[in-house]
Amino acid sequence: MNLHFNTHVPAMQGSLFPDDKNAKRTRDNGTANKLSHNDKRFHDWYRFVLSFPPHLVREYIEQFDLKKGATILDPFCGTGTTVVEAKLCGINSIGIEANPIAHFASSVKVAWDIDPYKLSEHARQIAVNVHKALASQQNSALRTLPDDAFSLLLKDSISPLPLHKSLVLLDALKAEAHSPFHRHEMLALAKALVFFISNLHFGPEVGVRRTKKVDAPVVESWLSEVSTISSDLRIAQHSDTQAIIHHADSRQLSMILKPESIDAVFTSPPYPNEKDYTRTTRLESVMFGFITNRDDLRSLKKGLLRSNTRNVYKGDDDDSWIAGNTEIQKIASDIEDKRIELGKTSGFERLYGKVTKLYFGGMARHLAELRQYLKPGAYLGYVVGDQASYLQVMIRTGQLLSDIAQSLGYRVDRIDLFRTRLATATRKQLREEVVVLQWPGNRQGVNHGKG
Repeated sequence: MNLHFNTHVPAMQGSLFPDDKNAKRTRDNGTANKLSHNDKRFHDWYRFVLSFPPHLVREYIEQFDLKKGATILDPFCGTGTTVVEAKLCGINSIGIEANPIAHFASSVKVAWDIDPYKLSEHARQIAVNVHKALASQQNSALRTLPDDAFSLLLKDSISPLPLHKSLVLLDALKAEAHSPFHRHEMLALAKALVFFISNLHFGPEVGVRRTKKVDAPVVESWLSEVSTISSDLRIAQHSDTQAIIHHADSRQLSMILKPESIDAVFTSPPYPNEKDYTRTTRLESVMFGFITNRDDLRSLKKGLLRSNTRNVYKGDDDDSWIAGNTEIQKIASDIEDKRIELGKTSGFERLYGKVTKLYFGGMARHLAELRQYLKPGAYLGYVVGDQASYLQVMIRTGQLLSDIAQSLGYRVDRIDLFRTRLATATRKQLREEVVVLQWPGNRQGVNHGKG
């Protein structure tokens, strides 16, 4: 396979925003994944810390030559970077996300049809009511979560008094569930919980700060986030642009998409590493009732692409999709050989080889399922990264993904270098890339079954 490797992400030919006129045409490695000040609108309502940046979406919308009326798909939608940026650019979008709190966030971030002034007024009245409720409960026992739900949280992720205040505010918001502002006010609380109320920190894994917050300005932090949402909505445009977010598994698309309806894809699936993505959103997922016990958490993980040993289950068979891929089989074998050599015997270490095959098998299943929904000539961009999480055996994710795609009838256009990042374990630079594919349409001889 002949591949062309670019050494930088191509810059846009023109600016989509008036205040972006003097932006650098190229970005150095340190700023490539940063959220710029000009990109905070809408995107910063709530986002994963390691989300890919909006400027990357804009650049590929430009490169894919998408015009008004086109539809772009993000099958691993996360907190909505692609769908929000598409809406800002006047491009229709569809997102698919299996994590319920991320699905909620991305769907709210593209809902621009509420009155921002009335939103602020409504939130201020709730704040008044919550302050009164808190004052009346000063001598009462602090509220907390049910034991089953509380046990799901990272230990000390939120202190007792901030948790009590947050639950009082949450009850006040739930009492206003009929309000047109309810979802935006809830998202503001999710953002405030993670960054201003809790003891969480990110760097890059989610963890708990050494110094715990005895108290936190819960209502004030929430009001500040509502104010940000209100301010952004006042300058919202392209409100007629469609953005539809589905809570679903990207490996099962038949009930979601129409045949040959997608003009382009831009997404970043989970990487094959030992990161449990449900931990990143655990606090807000539990607080909002998306997961309330271990069974809920298990059900959530089963709907996710298998990318870490914590969501591998008996009966998983996505690895059958890459049974004939000798390179992936060799990597899994190398990981298992290294495990035995190092004497690693824990249950999760024994799954390293298995999860690698399940990950790439899941991606093969997704790409195979996707084909019938793409318009002939559709371009696809997959932001992925090399990994060495499993006993420092190198996994060239972009190259392997492009091999799988080619075996399924896609044309590999190129692999662009997005940035490099320093591996925590090995201190080596790993590539993060955009694998650019094109779907030529149904052709004689294309393999439409498992790889």
